[in-house]
Amino acid sequence: MTDYPIPVNIDGLKFYHHPDVFSTEAGDILSDLTIGYHSYGSLNADKSNVIWVCHALTANSRVDDWWAGLFGRGNILDPEKYFIVCANIIGSCYGTTGPRSGNPATGKPYGLEFPLITIRDWVKAHRLLAHSLGIRNIHMAIGGSCGGHQVLEMCLDTHLQIEKAVILASSARETAWSIAIHEAQRMAFRADPDFFNNDHSSGSKALKAARGMGLIGYRSFDQYLAQQSDEDFRIKDFRAASYIQYQGEKLSKRFYGHCYYHLLNSLDTHHVGRDRGGIESALRKIDSECLIISIDSDVLIPPSEQKLLAEYIPKSQYVSITSDYGHDGFLIESEKISRCILEFLV
Repeated sequence: MTDYPIPVNIDGLKFYHHPDVFSTEAGDILSDLTIGYHSYGSLNADKSNVIWVCHALTANSRVDDWWAGLFGRGNILDPEKYFIVCANIIGSCYGTTGPRSGNPATGKPYGLEFPLITIRDWVKAHRLLAHSLGIRNIHMAIGGSCGGHQVLEMCLDTHLQIEKAVILASSARETAWSIAIHEAQRMAFRADPDFFNNDHSSGSKALKAARGMGLIGYRSFDQYLAQQSDEDFRIKDFRAASYIQYQGEKLSKRFYGHCYYHLLNSLDTHHVGRDRGGIESALRKIDSECLIISIDSDVLIPPSEQKLLAEYIPKSQYVSITSDYGHDGFLIESEKISRCILEFLV
């Protein structure tokens, strides 16, 4: 088990305890790395039926919960056909080592002293887990948003063989637009005096505000107008404001402020071209067959970013999905996404 309370009950959670120290890209060390993960289905005899799912920022490894439209018998993520694995990322709060984990050097939670973890560190942990399960070859890796960032890095990891990759609403690097949003969110945390404590409720008020900022980019302008507009002539208690407050409160009940803050730092590190001769050079090295999917109303990671991926990844296909849901379309438009993936897998 993990050494800190997981905010919500996650049935079926499994744990891998890495026997050696974990060296981060930034030069720090985690001496007791634990990875929480879920697996579904069975590995076949030649281990050729693996699907690796990479979750987005505040999701967890319960793929059947947050991607139910793709998961299940007869669907893309069919546990009767595939061995499906999803691992919680380092720094989160759903079973993998993170800021609320105990620091062996102090006997207290890491808190704000947790080291900088990059997207490549997340993928390095995925690789360690895969190898512990006897997996070297992955039939398909799939992820949206920063889950797609992870899939890109998996395709560039020379210790893994990714046959096919599905990358949704993702990019080759974290853009200045996204980094600016993250810094505004971090400013909210640093303005909360409780954030500098070291307990599980530290920064919970700021977490609500940070979530509200993030939600502005998750949905489209048209979607806010359609669902959150007021039908009367009120001068306070606006529907859109209530929606943002509700979503902030909802996240604060299932996530830790310190974890969210550190994950924002991790997002900013995403750059496939770092130490690889730049973005174009790195993408040209990807040998996997890739399906690149855009959401046409996405303002957080717009279609231009996916078009760049498709331009330089040699064996890639590009598809744009029409949706009113903006960036969140990769979680909501399951039927459209499934059709695209089925055509890709033929």
